[in-house]
Amino acid sequence: MASPKYIFVVGGVMSGIGKGVATSSIGRILKSKGFNVTAIKIDPYINVDAGTMNPTEHGEVFVLEDGYETDQDMGNYERFLDTTLPSINYMTTGRVYQEVIRRERNLEYGGKNVEVVPDIPLEVLRRISEAQKGANADITLIEVGGTIGEYQNIIFLEAARMLKQKYPRDVAVVMLSYVPIPGNIGEMKTKPTQYAARSLNGVGLQADVILARATVPLDAKRKEKIAIFCNILPERVISAPDVSSIYEVPLNYEKDGMGDILCDVLGLDRRPTDLSQWEQFVAKSKNGGETLRIAVVGKYFESGEFVLADSYISVLESLKHAAYANDVKLQISYLDSEVYEKDPGKLDDLGSYNGVLVPGGFGTRGVEGIIAAVQYAREHQVPYFGLCYGMQLAVVETARHKAGLDGANTVEIDKAAPHPVIDVMPDQVEKLTKADYGGTMRLGSYDCVLTPGTIAHDAYKKDTITERHRHRYEVNPEYIERIKKSGMVFSGKSPSGILMEIAELPKSEHPFFVGTQFHPEFQSRPLNPHPLFVAFIKAAKEHMAGSLVVV
Repeated sequence: MASPKYIFVVGGVMSGIGKGVATSSIGRILKSKGFNVTAIKIDPYINVDAGTMNPTEHGEVFVLEDGYETDQDMGNYERFLDTTLPSINYMTTGRVYQEVIRRERNLEYGGKNVEVVPDIPLEVLRRISEAQKGANADITLIEVGGTIGEYQNIIFLEAARMLKQKYPRDVAVVMLSYVPIPGNIGEMKTKPTQYAARSLNGVGLQADVILARATVPLDAKRKEKIAIFCNILPERVISAPDVSSIYEVPLNYEKDGMGDILCDVLGLDRRPTDLSQWEQFVAKSKNGGETLRIAVVGKYFESGEFVLADSYISVLESLKHAAYANDVKLQISYLDSEVYEKDPGKLDDLGSYNGVLVPGGFGTRGVEGIIAAVQYAREHQVPYFGLCYGMQLAVVETARHKAGLDGANTVEIDKAAPHPVIDVMPDQVEKLTKADYGGTMRLGSYDCVLTPGTIAHDAYKKDTITERHRHRYEVNPEYIERIKKSGMVFSGKSPSGILMEIAELPKSEHPFFVGTQFHPEFQSRPLNPHPLFVAFIKAAKEHMAGSLVVV
């Protein structure tokens, strides 16, 4: 291919209609045609990264292999493209301005005036080019956060305009727009999409493809109407109806010929599309056998159920990947741990679940409720999987109720705890003292050495693994031997042997009781589910069948 190609994905009418999934799906289709594809997310926030954002407001913080804290859409890209992305593929307004100001202070602009336009868009384009070259990508997808017409993303749309002006045959613009069906009218209305297209025209861009998001598929009449008023060919209006699973989206797009359309727009030769593996995965997701009941016990549930998928999206998707691999379906219940603090009798409800999972988190709220849930799962032989905070609190529970360490706690909760079994990492003390919180945790991928004969080693089937981290606290080395004597096994450790990465109970004591200091959910893929999630779901499946035998 003579020159790299670029596809900007922008949103019209309203936010929250799935630009990340749309971008990921387009990438999946193009990759299935044999193109080398990479994806970039642009967030119009002043925040330099996503690390300090509240999950209930912004959604999950996804951690890249190199440790950068990003928007959850980066996780969608990695899952759909089955790839690992570097930090250059994520930018925010804050990060772009920070770099421009750094260069200005270092006299890298040679003393000239530095202005919002063109210098900010030029920095955006520099980063896009660096990401493309780093991946040696044939096609680079760039998702522009926000909605057309907002002030926040205008500089990024200007960058797209500048690139399109310079390389008109190498740049495509895809607009994802919402097509509502007002309840009291009962008819699909295209006018908001028309206005969105004109707003896009107002910044010097013309949509080459329009993805029409709606509750139902678009009919031919609506496609023609959108085409006429938005100045594109009818066949380039792609129907994007609601689906039961996000993994169906690439298949829906390809029904309307998305891959070939983009090849035409970008001047590429049409190639055959091979989505057979993806189709098999989607079919399996619909044809599972029994339904497992999994309880996700957490603390980011207070804003209502609509935020749950965003707060823990990688965890929930990892559970789905593992369920499909085990030929089962899932019924996931989101249980607020504070309920158990107010009414301990509610803990008995956990007995009706086939597995309990505690995801990561921070802060003091609802912690005693989580510890109570961990104790219930341990004592009643319910498969338990703890991630990061879920592992730390499992250690606290074991220390209190098996090691006899009354008052054991994490110093994150109680700095004066008589037994600080979870303590702050030494290199984090100074950062906390200075209130230096952004991007300062233990972040990114680290090696972990596994102990043969353990649940973890049996799941991974290897001696050394690499997993992604996001935390400040660790198991306190001073208490490791006392906790081990109580029956807990640290089956995964850092290569130095100092940091405890995986804690579990022996299979002779519990069918599945595992906690990880790292976040395995960041590496699960639809076509390559994470081994620990697969093992957890397998244990839950056996628990449901009543076939577990404790030896």
